[in-house]
Amino acid sequence: MTRTTPAERRRLESLEARALEQHQLARLNALLDRILPDNEYYATKLSDVQRPLRSLEELTALPFTFKEGLMGSRHPGEVTANLTYPPAQYIRWHQTSGTRGRPLVVLDTADDWEWWLDCWQYVLDAADANERDCVLMAFSFGPFIGFWSAYDAAARRGCMVVPGGGMKTFARLELLRASRASIVCCTPSYALHLAEVGAQRQIDVGELGVRMLVLSGEPGGSIPATRAAIERAWRARVLDHAGATEVGPWGHGDAAGRGLHVIESEFIAEFLSVATGGPAGEGELAELVLTTLGRAGCPVIRYRTGDLVRPVWQHEAVNRFVLLDGGVLGRTDDMLIIRGVNVFPSAIEQIVRSFPEVLEYRMIAYKHEAMDQLRLEIEDRLEQPRRVAEELYLRLGLKIEVKGVPPGTLPRFEGKGKRFVDER
Repeated sequence: MTRTTPAERRRLESLEARALEQHQLARLNALLDRILPDNEYYATKLSDVQRPLRSLEELTALPFTFKEGLMGSRHPGEVTANLTYPPAQYIRWHQTSGTRGRPLVVLDTADDWEWWLDCWQYVLDAADANERDCVLMAFSFGPFIGFWSAYDAAARRGCMVVPGGGMKTFARLELLRASRASIVCCTPSYALHLAEVGAQRQIDVGELGVRMLVLSGEPGGSIPATRAAIERAWRARVLDHAGATEVGPWGHGDAAGRGLHVIESEFIAEFLSVATGGPAGEGELAELVLTTLGRAGCPVIRYRTGDLVRPVWQHEAVNRFVLLDGGVLGRTDDMLIIRGVNVFPSAIEQIVRSFPEVLEYRMIAYKHEAMDQLRLEIEDRLEQPRRVAEELYLRLGLKIEVKGVPPGTLPRFEGKGKRFVDER
């Protein structure tokens, strides 16, 4: 596995569209040569494909990959179906979080793991991380991949890396103060929770010297109101990041906080229009489809992520990789249609987080006479849920029931927040 240099990454980010396509096509054909015919899963799916592919347009004729297909008929705890090599060649064992269906176990070879770390260098470039930084990993070190690759990538970069697993929130704050960490990696929910617990213990997280929070696991890092709340509490910058156990670390926030760049030197991104099912146009709501270019041991080709995004190619950023306006907006299975209006949990979060007095919230979707309905519970220091309901009506054109609950009664989250409860 060849490691990219900062100069090479800057060169790749600045490629014109045609040059980027040629780079991707060469990487894709090289990957297919490495995995076929040994990868039985893709040898079967791609048995009729003529190689080498002559253009990326030919990629669109290949079948999609779905998470359910990677699981097949396997039982929980069994590994994914798309392994290329015998199990003895793999050194990393992780599983998906299981928030949507049963967990999927994914393995990586040593070369694959180096590829993970190389993808993460794009994220660390965006965070301006260097050997003078101390990075605190504020997450539990379990089988969910979380920030495991970030840990190794930051260490490879020369940063001091501090593990924060297996600790209570107050203990993590004390560790943060003792280590003088300048970068914190966690979920958006946990960044807010750290600030909340700090305030309860008379610790102002904004005075701890953190300059950057790298956030992942939820859309919050690209939701303006959530991002602003975190930056205000910490007096630090926020950098969004996106990845998935079965795909890899595929995106990072842009400098202006407008959304996420897909790391197109390592992934081919396609966008399926929600309205038509065909290729999406500029700014159109679409499902993100990804193909890995450097993960031979556990590749995914045309993987339907289920993430809803709005691709923007015509943007002014120095980084020419496609920009996902607003980051990941939601999931295909989270979208609600309430009285004819499409509603995403991220849109609700943007409105709720614009009220600094609201400490926590929860959305509950349910059916009433075959129609989708939504109820919102909030912890509101002002105890005035009506004003939130009025803002939801003003911004979304929908009357949504908003109920106040006592402070501290709604759950807090260290990992991915589970604020959307679907009872439909």
